[in-house]
Amino acid sequence: MTTKPASRLLAILAALPLLILAPRSQAETFAPGWRFAPPPGVTVSSGQPRHGLALQANAQVHPVYLRQIVSYPTSERSGTVVVDTRAHFLYFVLGDGRALRYGIGVARSGFEWAGTHRVTRKAEWPSWTPPAEMRKRQPGLPVRMEGGPSNPLGARALYLGSTLYRIHGTNEPWSIGQNVSSGCIRMTNDDVIDLYARVQINSKVVVL
Repeated sequence: MTTKPASRLLAILAALPLLILAPRSQAETFAPGWRFAPPPGVTVSSGQPRHGLALQANAQVHPVYLRQIVSYPTSERSGTVVVDTRAHFLYFVLGDGRALRYGIGVARSGFEWAGTHRVTRKAEWPSWTPPAEMRKRQPGLPVRMEGGPSNPLGARALYLGSTLYRIHGTNEPWSIGQNVSSGCIRMTNDDVIDLYARVQINSKVVVL
């Protein structure tokens, strides 16, 4: 005759294979999350960071495109914005051979451009009026969209001269480092908010 404690033990032992198999099945279904380990390309250090920018993280942007101060010898004056479209970096010149570097998304094939302009306007949570040429290519676009989190221009926009081009935020942060736009320069919303606070009206912008 089997006692109650013994029968309970037998039931637990019988259920163990199911308990062991369940997590394995879930692991096959879901990709590992970044919250359990650093993302590819990130090295965890026990040392003290050199500055506060080293503490930031963004799970949707490759680590190389995170905002950071870098060595940047240039003849441009401090406050100038230099956009390196090939490398997908935007530099805010600080002077003394340094710059604040941001990752960006740039124009896709056929929409590339270069030149020197000035910042003629700044806008917070800008509205978006797609040009007629863009609406012709993409008939589903609205004639106008109010500013907000769902707006493709993101949190801030810097307007360049009399062109249709802007340096602006994006609601698609995973596109940073890619050739994706119709000519505008994309930044994460966090980065464009930071740049917006630094850049003044009439600041020089060099697009390479």
